[in-house]
Amino acid sequence: MEVGLTLGLENQGGMLKLTPKECGCYVKSISISLNGGASWFYQGFVDAFEDQIRSAVENTISKKIKEGTIKLDSLLQTLPREVPIDSVASLNVTFVNEPSLGNSSIGVEINGLFTSKNNVSLPSHYRKSYQTSVFCKDREKMLGISLDELVFNSGASIYFDAGIMQWMVDKVPDQSLLNTASWKFLIPQLYRKFPNDDMKLNISFTSPPVIRIFPDKIDATICSDMTIDVLDANEIVSVACVSVVVRVSGSVDILNNNLAGTIDVDDFSLSLKWSQVGKFHMSLIQSLMWTLIKTVALPYANTRLRKGFPLPIISGFTLQSASITYVDSRILICSDVVFKDEYNFEPLGLYNYWRR
Repeated sequence: MEVGLTLGLENQGGMLKLTPKECGCYVKSISISLNGGASWFYQGFVDAFEDQIRSAVENTISKKIKEGTIKLDSLLQTLPREVPIDSVASLNVTFVNEPSLGNSSIGVEINGLFTSKNNVSLPSHYRKSYQTSVFCKDREKMLGISLDELVFNSGASIYFDAGIMQWMVDKVPDQSLLNTASWKFLIPQLYRKFPNDDMKLNISFTSPPVIRIFPDKIDATICSDMTIDVLDANEIVSVACVSVVVRVSGSVDILNNNLAGTIDVDDFSLSLKWSQVGKFHMSLIQSLMWTLIKTVALPYANTRLRKGFPLPIISGFTLQSASITYVDSRILICSDVVFKDEYNFEPLGLYNYWRR
């Protein structure tokens, strides 16, 4: 028996459309043998209707394949256009450009950028589309995902525009650091004006972090302002503002179907923007700032990053034995896939057969 099937796969309004173009089945020969009882009598009827039986088998198989193709297309139409992350952002997972068909693989390009739930538009340079191929060194891996650094920078812009990249720090592991007494030798005028008063640090990003992917690491530059507030007689007084530029590097990992990560601080620089308590000697407060970054800012950021962000994986599939490499301003994820049959979708049984 020979079966031929030609399918059409195209991008239709951001969704994939699968259509059966040609389908045929040819049964070269069929043998049916009856045993026992009056089989000798019925065998003659079976032999006489061999052509009709063969034709019925051909038609039935062709029909079932077409029905399976329609089911698969119905599944493709249920794929979400966005993946929610939190109350601020979602991932745009609509398809762009036409699928790329190889000898043994199908490549699709997904928008992949973060989008705002408040309909805040991204800058135009985040709307660029790149047709890039995904090459996994291990050809046995079933799935390859390429993430451009534009994806991460789009997320940084969305969260920055939402106004959530700012924190009021009023508790630290060493609470004495948030009292003017700890600063009396560093900023004498601050202590003289506000002796033994508690302080708060109002930290806000001044621009979205800039994220870059290199062959051996991921790094980011973070620009922020740290406003020093003093609690004087139940009144909050802003006394100074320090510009802080932090350079961090990190790595990513796969957590279930999420892309998680951790970062560490490479270096940072300080400059005084304004002050109502005299000039600061920045070299003297470097160690104090380093302590605040290491004990407050870094643990906060890593706690969020370890939760991860969802990858555009179809529900029911789970990544397994994933490997990660950094190349050409992209993160390349190569992984096997485990399928849990949540849809009771029979044609996917063939997928497991082809994999073996």
